[in-house]
Amino acid sequence: MLSRAGNPDVVVVGAGIAGASIATVLSRGGIEVLLLERQREYRDRVRGEFMQPWGVLEARAAGVEDVIRSTQAVDVRYSVRFDELTDPSLAAASKRDNAGILPDVAGPLCASHPRSCQALADEAVHAGAQLLRGVAEVRVQAGKRPTIAFRNGAETELRPRLIIGADGRRSTVRKQSGVEAHVEPATHMVAGLLVTGASQWPDDVYAIGVEGDLLLYVFPQGSGRARLYACHANGQPARWAGPAGAQRLVQAFAGLRAVPDGMSLGEITPAGPCATFSGEHLWCDTPYADGIVLVGDAGGYDDPATGQGLSLAMSDVRQLTELLLASHDWTAPAFRPYGQRRAERLRRMRRVSKTYAALMTTFTDAGRARRARFYEASREGRDDVRTALAAMAIGPDRLPAEAFTDELHEALLA
Repeated sequence: MLSRAGNPDVVVVGAGIAGASIATVLSRGGIEVLLLERQREYRDRVRGEFMQPWGVLEARAAGVEDVIRSTQAVDVRYSVRFDELTDPSLAAASKRDNAGILPDVAGPLCASHPRSCQALADEAVHAGAQLLRGVAEVRVQAGKRPTIAFRNGAETELRPRLIIGADGRRSTVRKQSGVEAHVEPATHMVAGLLVTGASQWPDDVYAIGVEGDLLLYVFPQGSGRARLYACHANGQPARWAGPAGAQRLVQAFAGLRAVPDGMSLGEITPAGPCATFSGEHLWCDTPYADGIVLVGDAGGYDDPATGQGLSLAMSDVRQLTELLLASHDWTAPAFRPYGQRRAERLRRMRRVSKTYAALMTTFTDAGRARRARFYEASREGRDDVRTALAAMAIGPDRLPAEAFTDELHEALLA
């Protein structure tokens, strides 16, 4: 038999950054929230830890920026583009100052994912949410008064006013609620690893570059810690697998010839698991059903190569909480504006990400030649280059629709 507890207003499934953030904001607004989390403690699972400038503004508007900053997050004001096509000293000399991209934003923000999850979950509880860990076997059923059942020692069934699915890429809530998802296959794979020993790497600089058959990222987290990512072509799912996989990835970064002087990664060591995942796009035209709505990766996600995951999640949190706190109408039709804005946001970023991937993950002679032309056009300050990729930093909502047309992007790639 299922035991029945008091029904909260909202049950949030998944206490990651998106779920814990939305639980925090709703609880602050006086809504009764139950937050469910599968993990008993947060572990490093190679998740997004880089927030673009536009995402910082979204987190600020939602009221959770300070919580994330409390985890020793670092502002990465400068960026360096290192590349096998560019002399390392020239790359270092041409670092970009990101402080002027958006008003009152020092640049992107780098934070530990496990620490951010814990801080936001603690803040949600402080604001009045109830948090249950070790939750398993979640089952949901859409309806005007939806049903959710789960196991947490005992079997529990609840009928809240609303279920929010924030349970990640493989969302159980999405699959069980009948929300249709569309997938565009990946053109590449992404591997990630947390390292220590990056003491020579400045805390206020992040880097993106290409060498050989890898698109590489270095995101500092302070005190010699950094998150490394490597993108490579499909067909190599086991490239970093096995007990020695993390060390192979470390060696790939330690041996980079294109890294500028004074930023050596020769002393880094693994500080967490090495994981590889695909870079597909997934989206839901209607990320809601009767009594259920999706946020973050549960409702769709962009190719991680452009670093949009946290920013898109913060935008979801802000827009959905504004809707829920402003009206008592939580029926499916009331979520239509949220769903439409979200679908268009992902469509725009999908167009940008496809262009970026074509430029940066085509590891052929023709790809290198195209990348060289792109760099030259960037140095010349061409308007089409600035317009086509600007959404990565300033967000998809601050540019006109013309910035996301196939005509513009195909011309850039031609």
